[in-house]
Amino acid sequence: MISDYSLKGKNVLVPRGKKHAKNFSDLVKTYGGVPIEIPLIAFRPVNSPNIRKVILEKLHTYDWIIFTSNVTVETFFSFGINTDSLSQIKIATIGEKTEEALLRKGIKPVFRPKEYLAEAFVEEFLSFFQPGMKVLIPKGNLAREYISSSLEAQGANVDEIVIYETFFPETSREKLVTMLKEKQLHILTFTSPSTVDHFMQVVKEHRLEHLIDDCLATCIGPITLERAKAFGLKIDAMPDTYTIDHMLKSIMEKI
Repeated sequence: MISDYSLKGKNVLVPRGKKHAKNFSDLVKTYGGVPIEIPLIAFRPVNSPNIRKVILEKLHTYDWIIFTSNVTVETFFSFGINTDSLSQIKIATIGEKTEEALLRKGIKPVFRPKEYLAEAFVEEFLSFFQPGMKVLIPKGNLAREYISSSLEAQGANVDEIVIYETFFPETSREKLVTMLKEKQLHILTFTSPSTVDHFMQVVKEHRLEHLIDDCLATCIGPITLERAKAFGLKIDAMPDTYTIDHMLKSIMEKI
């Protein structure tokens, strides 16, 4: 139960922008914490008038579309793609939030792995696999290529299309420096390798390493943990289930 956990009034870094931060911040408040929204990553559609044309011209040729994040879903349909044009295509997804984003569009995914990792996706998806099948993976510019390379190795024809860019908002840099210098961040949360990259970029640029020693830190999964370790960043907790809720619960056990 929620009452079994408490953030005890601590300030929690929410590394997402307004559009994607609300549910995260609401959860922090529910657990008795104070959300500090400092977007360490933001997203913008690729500035290319040809994206929609390229997708629509080939859409009917695909057997599967794989969506790996809710941002991918939202951006994909922002190009004016009609949901009816996907009626004959099987949809696969990673994660509950991605599935929820599709359900809001009236699309029910055929497949979602039990674990929210590319490696788990490939392992479980192989039961649906047919050699020569055509797969579309819309993605961000920093997304891993594990799924596409693994499926191609099995004999699939995979097209990856970069439809959005991940960037570090300039307005976040000054706010992050100020909050760290004033010791106003008690719990650091990292939701992707990019959030770690951008956080540590600011820390190193301003030589603030000594100011994060007293912070508790948690990350959402093993790929993000690996990036944090590469920077020498101390991570105090990581959940077994890779969701925001479980991430917060994992760090509350350390308070």
